Amino acid sequence: MNNIELFERLSALDPAALADANKQIRVMNDEIRPIQSGLQLLGKAYTVRCHEDFFAVIRALEDAEPGDVLVIDSQNSRRAIVGELFSAEAERKGLHGIVIDGPCRDISTIEELQLPVYARSVTPVSGTTKALGEHQVPIVCGGIEVNPGDIVFGDDDGIIVASIEELTELLPQAEEIKRIERWVLDQLAAGTSLLSLVNYAEHLDALRVGNKSSSLKFLL
Repeated sequence: MNNIELFERLSALDPAALADANKQIRVMNDEIRPIQSGLQLLGKAYTVRCHEDFFAVIRALEDAEPGDVLVIDSQNSRRAIVGELFSAEAERKGLHGIVIDGPCRDISTIEELQLPVYARSVTPVSGTTKALGEHQVPIVCGGIEVNPGDIVFGDDDGIIVASIEELTELLPQAEEIKRIERWVLDQLAAGTSLLSLVNYAEHLDALRVGNKSSSLKFLL
C-alpha cells in the first residue's frame, strides 16, 4: 500500500476506530485540545523541541513540507510559541496542522483557519527568539513519544500517533469497526434497540459467574 492510499483510507475513518482496533496505540493525553472543532488532523510529524522560545518554530515553518504536521515539545513552556501568524503561514504553505505541548495565543484568529491547531493551554505572552531549538528528533508530546515521520491523526476526540507500518497493519480492522458502527447507527435510526444488537444478556450472565473471557459483541 502506498502512502497516498493509506492517507485516503485513514481520512475516511477517525482516531476512535484505530484506538478500538488497538487499545495500546499511542494517544496524546487529554490536555492537548483542538482550538477549532470539526477539523480532521492527518499528516506526517515534523518534530520540534524548544523552550520559552519560538525561533525553532520559525525554522520548522521554513523546512517542513506540504502535508506535514508540526509537533512541538515546548518542555513545559509558559509562553506562547505559536500564534495567528505562524498558523496562517502553516496553512498558506500547505501544512496539515500544528500540535503544541504548551501554550498558543491569538485563538480568535486561529478559530477562523482551516488548519487544525491543538495546544495544551492559551496565554497572551509570547516567547523569545534567541534559541535554535531542535528539529526532526524524537520528542515527547502529550505524554507519548513522537518520531519524525510518524503519522499524526486527530479530531475533536484527541490525537493518536503511529508509524506507517503500524497503521497499515491496523487499517483493515479499523475499517471493519467503522463499517459495523455505521450499520448499528442505521439500525438505531430505524428503531431497533441497541441492546438487541449485542449479546448483552449472554455477556451479563458470563460476568456474573466470573467468566472474564466473555466479551460484548455485535450480533451481525
